[in-house]
Amino acid sequence: MRVRAEKDFWAGFLYLAIAAAFLWLGRDYRLGTASRMGPGYFPLVLGWILFAFGALSLLRSFRTDGEQVGGIGLRPLVAITVAVIAFAALVPTAGLIFALPALVVISATASRQTIYNLRSALALIALTAFCILVFVKGLGVPMPILGSWFDGLVPPSWQR
Repeated sequence: MRVRAEKDFWAGFLYLAIAAAFLWLGRDYRLGTASRMGPGYFPLVLGWILFAFGALSLLRSFRTDGEQVGGIGLRPLVAITVAVIAFAALVPTAGLIFALPALVVISATASRQTIYNLRSALALIALTAFCILVFVKGLGVPMPILGSWFDGLVPPSWQR
């Protein structure tokens, strides 16, 4: 047996590795039931779903012809890493209203085809408003809309 689709092989391998990590890390958590999920329910379900995708991808890599793995793109790797770090640093200090646009704009530099124009800016504003409404206001995710930099400057309900 020879690998005929390198990208599928390595994607499957990565899925299996992540699945193993979820299953191993969540092994000591209480599972609960489908109607009353415990802290181990999500890692277990996600681990098995990733395992299934990984196994299918690995099997596919031996059966069908596919693309070979190219070189590692340094620019996208650095841009995405910096974007995630900036988001993590900005959420508690500047809040979601600044952290999310920073994440999107920095990660957009990963592509040479990115165009910054009015349409992009409006889409970014809409995405930010949507995330604040759905995740913070709707689902109650404990993320500050405005962070510690704005303490005393805005009403407390905006800093939730």
